[in-house]
Amino acid sequence: MNSPANRRDFLGKGLLGAATAGAVYSAGSLEEKILLAALQEGQTQSPPQPAPGDDMPRGKIGNIEISRLLIGGNLIGGWAHARDLIYVSALFKAYNTEAKIFETLELAERSGINTIQIDPLCQDVVEKYKRQHGSKLQTMICINPDRDWTKMADQIKRLMDRGATLLYTHGEGTDRQVMAGRLDVLAKALELIRAQGVPAGIGSHSLETPIACEKEKLNPDYYVKTFHLDRYWSATPPEHREEWCWYKGHSLDHNKYHDNIFCLDAEKTAAFFEAVKRPWVAFKVLAAGAIHPQIGLSSAYRHGADFVILGMFDFQIAQDVAIAKDCIRKHANRKRPWYG
Repeated sequence: MNSPANRRDFLGKGLLGAATAGAVYSAGSLEEKILLAALQEGQTQSPPQPAPGDDMPRGKIGNIEISRLLIGGNLIGGWAHARDLIYVSALFKAYNTEAKIFETLELAERSGINTIQIDPLCQDVVEKYKRQHGSKLQTMICINPDRDWTKMADQIKRLMDRGATLLYTHGEGTDRQVMAGRLDVLAKALELIRAQGVPAGIGSHSLETPIACEKEKLNPDYYVKTFHLDRYWSATPPEHREEWCWYKGHSLDHNKYHDNIFCLDAEKTAAFFEAVKRPWVAFKVLAAGAIHPQIGLSSAYRHGADFVILGMFDFQIAQDVAIAKDCIRKHANRKRPWYG
C-alpha cells in the first residue's frame, strides 16, 4: 500500500468515488492550455458569462453582509503556489493585465460575489477598479501582526483610510507569532482593528493557531483558515507531515513539504471548528489547483466552512459560482450550524 503505484491507484479510486460524473480530469493541464491560448490570441475571446447572481447565498461577519463565495486575490498579485513549476507566477502576471483584472472582477460581481480577499499590495488596483466602475466590491485585507504596536496601528489605519472593509491577520505572520508564544501580539491586532470599527479576524495555515486563540479566549470575530482534502498525488504523505512545515523551507525529498499541502489534517480541522461558534472562512480549498472545484467546494461547505475564498481566473468564474451555489444548497442542513 505504501508503494507509489499503489498510492496512485488508491488516489484514483478515491477521487472517482467522491466526484460526480466527469468531475475529475487533468485540471491543471487544461487551465495551462487555456491561459497560453488566451495569451497567444491576444485575450480576444470572451470568458463564459456567469448567470445573474441574485441568488448567491450571503452571510454576515459582524454587520457586514458577505457572499458565501469570495474571490481570492493571489492570482491578481501573481503569488502562485505551483510546486516546482517555475514559470507559473510569470504566466499569471502576463495574463492578468489591469484590463483583465477589471473584467474578472466585473464578472465576479455580476455573478453575486460581493467581496474579494486581497494582500495590501493589490489594494490599489482593486480601488481603481471600484472608482472607474462605480463598484461596491468589498475588500477583506490581511495585515501583518507586528510586535511594534505603533507600526501595526499605522498599517491598519492606512488600509482603512484607503477603503478596506474587513481586516484579518495574515496567515504566515500569525502562525509565526503563535510559534513564538506571542499571543499578545494577536490580541493587540484584534483590538487595533476593532478600534477602526470593522470586524477583526485571525488567519492561519496551522490548526494550532485557532486552537491557541480559543484556549486564550482571544475571541476574534472570524477565522480565516486553510482547509482541503489530501486525496491528490502531490500531497505530503501523512507519516511525513510536520507542523509548521510551511516555515521550514521546501524539501527536495518528494515525500516531504514542497509547496504542496496547506491543511495537514482535514478531519481534525473540521472537528475543531464544530465547537467554534464564530464564522470560519476557508481558503486553499482546492490545494492550490490540485483538487477539482466540485470536490473542494463541496467538502469545504459540508465540513463546516461558512465562507470560501477561491482564486479564480475569468474563465473559471461561471463554473465555480454554479458549483458553490449548488453545494451550499445541498449542505444547508449540515452538521455544523452556519455562522455569519
